[in-house]
Amino acid sequence: MNKIREIFIPAILMLNRLKYPQKFFLISCVFILPISLLMYLLITEIQSRSDFAKKEIYGNTYLRPLRELREDILQIRLLTNDCLNQKKNLNKINNLTYKIDNKFNYLVKLDKELTAILHTENKFKLTKENWYNLQKIKSQENCNSILQDEKYNLLLKQVYDLKSHIGDTSNLILDPDLDSYYLMDATLLKLPQTQEILGNIQLRTQQIVINQKAIPYDRAELLILLGNLKDSNEQLKRNMEVAFKNNPKGNLRPKLTKQLSSFTSKIDLLTQELESLANTNKPIVTDFYFLNAEDSLKQSFILWDETINELDILLHYRIDGFVKKQFTLSIFVLTILAIVLYLFISFYLGVMQTVSSLSTASKQMIQGTLTEAVALNSRDELAEVVTSFNDIAVALVAANQEVQILNERLKEDNYRMKAELDVTRRLQKMILPQEEELLEISDLDIAGYMESADEVGGDYYDIIHHNGHVKIGIGDVTGHGLESGVLMIMVQTAVRTLLENNETNPKKFLDSLNRTIYSNVQRMQSDKNLTLCLLDYQNKKLRVYGQHEEVIVIRQKGTLERIDTIDLGFPIGLEPDISQLIAYKDIQLNTGDVVVLYTDGITEAEDINGVQYQIEGLSRVLKQNSQKSAKEIRQEVINDLQRHIGKQKVFDDITLVILKQK
Repeated sequence: MNKIREIFIPAILMLNRLKYPQKFFLISCVFILPISLLMYLLITEIQSRSDFAKKEIYGNTYLRPLRELREDILQIRLLTNDCLNQKKNLNKINNLTYKIDNKFNYLVKLDKELTAILHTENKFKLTKENWYNLQKIKSQENCNSILQDEKYNLLLKQVYDLKSHIGDTSNLILDPDLDSYYLMDATLLKLPQTQEILGNIQLRTQQIVINQKAIPYDRAELLILLGNLKDSNEQLKRNMEVAFKNNPKGNLRPKLTKQLSSFTSKIDLLTQELESLANTNKPIVTDFYFLNAEDSLKQSFILWDETINELDILLHYRIDGFVKKQFTLSIFVLTILAIVLYLFISFYLGVMQTVSSLSTASKQMIQGTLTEAVALNSRDELAEVVTSFNDIAVALVAANQEVQILNERLKEDNYRMKAELDVTRRLQKMILPQEEELLEISDLDIAGYMESADEVGGDYYDIIHHNGHVKIGIGDVTGHGLESGVLMIMVQTAVRTLLENNETNPKKFLDSLNRTIYSNVQRMQSDKNLTLCLLDYQNKKLRVYGQHEEVIVIRQKGTLERIDTIDLGFPIGLEPDISQLIAYKDIQLNTGDVVVLYTDGITEAEDINGVQYQIEGLSRVLKQNSQKSAKEIRQEVINDLQRHIGKQKVFDDITLVILKQK
């Protein structure tokens, strides 16, 4: 069980740092993101299939005018090839030429719309140019059936190539469903192939009439064409039957059966003459082949139109199905998400209601006004929490009476503690440098000030005159109170002890002091430490070492210097060995120069709006009064500081030392 719990520790630690709204939001994101990804992939797949079908519809849109173009080209090829009746057919040829021109003009507009999807621009452009070139050449030539037949065959081939290209680029050749696939096969391949054969049968029989005789080549060519026509017809029947059987919508058989049967029956009738045509002694009945081929060709175009219409219906039906799937899927997922969101919100409100009840009960417990247990109508884990809370509340009510008794005892203890703190405060005052001691230092005009924020402060300053040397110390113990006051007294005692032992080396002095204080702090099991700066003065030279606030020097001419002590030492009592972190800086003093030492109780003192006094406020007063005596400067600083603080409570000890070179 513990091993399983260890697996969840990272998640538990993370969730414990979050509030309930953040937890629900995080879990919702983790829940929703994978569902959103799956939804995106699924809808994208459905949309892709829908776009696939739409592209097929674009292909059908392009194939319709091509089918009309093929029909007209086959007819004009037949009329142009009839050199015997060219004048008689001239009006028909001109009408067909006009229709084909209009059809090409329509295809120009359609190609501009669809070429970006079907990429037909180059093939269509080549087909159109060949048609116009054919018209120019035809107007310059006499009737030449063989040459004209070749040119029209080339044009038809280009139309067929364009049709095949559209089938490839519009996905028609890749249709995934059997019913629509075989309809596509009929419109794109089988019927155009049959139409080409029927057109060639007409052309061949017409050539026999023009030549007024049938040579063996003509008979062989007709045999091949009729054989191909029979095979194409049989394939069309089989494929359409597969389409009918695999048509879930059931719309193909009733719509196409009649026209398909009529067309295939005519083809069967035409191909029944294969055996008689194989008999070389029997003459070819050209009218039979020509008229039946013409009638079958018309029927094929009608069947093509109906087939492509049904193919469009299937594709639109498929697209509608995709749209319905997308809509149904979206509604289903959104409904599930709405239910999940509803349950999440309900769960959150239930939890917050319990938390609110517990919060209200806890406040009543603190005020001592709790009279009833918290009631909760749930059976989840929070119910156990409420039960535990009620048990604790009962215990606390009982304990409250004991606390009141203890409070009475604590009052007595507080009186005793106050007396002890008063003794410590008096000791702090007693060990501060006395006025007569400062007067013995002839080279310096000195004034000091210290005011504690509580009964016992944590600031320290001392000025000691020993063997012609003057040692000045200033420090700030973390916090204030009894422990800070005791530590301040320890530091004062250690400084005087080292000085009495004639220790003058800054590094040894401060390191020995730190070791002593560190040992005592460890023995006290305290976390206190202090910043401490020591200054050695002799013959107008001041040596500064130890880390504390900045040392301010105001020269006799009024210029102010700020000396940073951050790199001159390390807090005392924090580490056992700080010898490698101790450095010093020498300051040369001239007559009238003022040196100012202070603790952060001055610079961080706040007014009623929370604005700090800061080093700039101290510097301003010092520069304005640097020509006065040390006591006067001290008093000006204290007066200005008190004006800044106003009615605001003093939160930290305030210590200030003024040294002025005589």
